[in-house]
Amino acid sequence: MLVLEDENIIAMLLAEVLKGMGHSVSEIVASEADALAAAARCRPDLMIVDARLRHGSGVSAVKEIIRTGFVPHVFVSGDNLRSQALWPGAVVINKPYRDVELARAIQCVLSAAPLRTNARNH
Repeated sequence: MLVLEDENIIAMLLAEVLKGMGHSVSEIVASEADALAAAARCRPDLMIVDARLRHGSGVSAVKEIIRTGFVPHVFVSGDNLRSQALWPGAVVINKPYRDVELARAIQCVLSAAPLRTNARNH
């Protein structure tokens, strides 16, 4: 799992919550450029994405990352992203959110995600 969050304390707390839910957080990145590099390097199976980053945009990073193959993702934001033109089926939860809302959003995107092929499945 890849976490895009530019607030260090929030990123650390989020990683702990996700680990408590049974997820493995491979990387936490704070910028759009770092997100693109991390996604290419670790090929995440899920991304939790702060929509606004200090350096770049989480939304733009996701658009670029999924050009080469879909990765389930949940947007988290302090802004009202629902009014922005995202894409059909985009899952957004607003900050502050509760763990149960995050778990529900993750389950939603994972159950709707197309199956990804990898070498271990062959």
